[in-house]
Amino acid sequence: MPELEWKAAAVADLLAIVDYISDDNPDAAFALMEEIQDKVAQLPAHPKRCRPGRVEGTRELVVRPNYLVVYAETPAVVTILRVLHAAQMWP
Repeated sequence: MPELEWKAAAVADLLAIVDYISDDNPDAAFALMEEIQDKVAQLPAHPKRCRPGRVEGTRELVVRPNYLVVYAETPAVVTILRVLHAAQMWP
C-alpha cells in the first residue's frame, strides 16, 4: 500500500479553513478537520476511487459539496497537494 504524504501547501490550506470556520463555530471546524483527515487516511488503500482532477495527473476527493482534496498518486505514495473550498479558483 502506498504511503501518505501531505505537501506544506495542503497543510496550510487545511489549517486556514479550520481557522476561518472556528471563528464562528469551533466544533464545526474540528468536525470538518477530522472528516477531511479520516477520508484522506483511506486514500492509500483506494487511490483511484476519486474523480480525475482538473489538473492532469491529479485526482479530487470531494469531502463535502464545498470542500475537496487534490492529490496525486504513484504506486509508492499518495501526495496531498491542496485542500480547497469549492469557491476557490482551481487550477
